Amino acid sequence: MSYEAQTCGDFLASLASKSPAPGGGSAAALSGAMGAALAAMVCQLTVNNPKFAEQQETAAEVLREADELRSTLVWLMQQDTDAFLELMSCYKLPKATEAEKAARNERLQEAAKAAAAAPLAAMRACLRVLELAETAAQAGNPHAVSDAAVAALLARAGLQSAFYNVKINLSIIHDAEFNQVTLAEANSLLNQALCVEKTVLAEVERRM
Repeated sequence: MSYEAQTCGDFLASLASKSPAPGGGSAAALSGAMGAALAAMVCQLTVNNPKFAEQQETAAEVLREADELRSTLVWLMQQDTDAFLELMSCYKLPKATEAEKAARNERLQEAAKAAAAAPLAAMRACLRVLELAETAAQAGNPHAVSDAAVAALLARAGLQSAFYNVKINLSIIHDAEFNQVTLAEANSLLNQALCVEKTVLAEVERRM
């Protein structure tokens, strides 16, 4: 069953089980998806409201993109789980001969890169959710401004959580150039997220 079709209770039960998947990467993407959903809600309470006529176009655009990001992040929940399961399967490959060892290592390295790519993609999506939360906080219905704050907090938490999932996968990758490029992007995304989060929360405090 896909994560999108699962109930919240079912997913949390799976997350709490002894199975290593779903794990932190899927939870990180879910946090971002919840942030996107809340950003969308703020805009739902803004569009078609005559009190906020000047913000209609902005709110509608944020709503459209937030819905897209929510779907993307739910998809990334599954991508993260699938990548992790593939990585774990590589450790079970035979390694009795040198040829088997080489084939196992090659597949393991490919799987590790895919396992790092999924949370990195979640980081990118979460940063965009944060940016949408900022717009929602600025232009959205002021009665829902606290929800814009929660959207930002969830997106930042998702992004920072995904950051650690990127790093742990890089620790088993031997490609130094890949690691350098990936870690540089991950660090940049995290730094940007922390700055945007501060801006959102300051705007929320101003409008409350």
